[in-house]
Amino acid sequence: MSNGNGSNPILAFAVGALLVAVCGLGYLAYTDQPPFGPDEASVTIELPDVSVDEG
Repeated sequence: MSNGNGSNPILAFAVGALLVAVCGLGYLAYTDQPPFGPDEASVTIELPDVSVDEG
């Protein structure tokens, strides 16, 4: 006796893997960078020059 839902886990896995690959390649084509990002940080913090009087 089957449950009748007709799902195939191997087909679902293959379609999911294909979807992830297409999304990754689309991101790569759109940004010219791999989805996992650069190896170094791209954030810089610039503080103003403040003179501190000692005394």
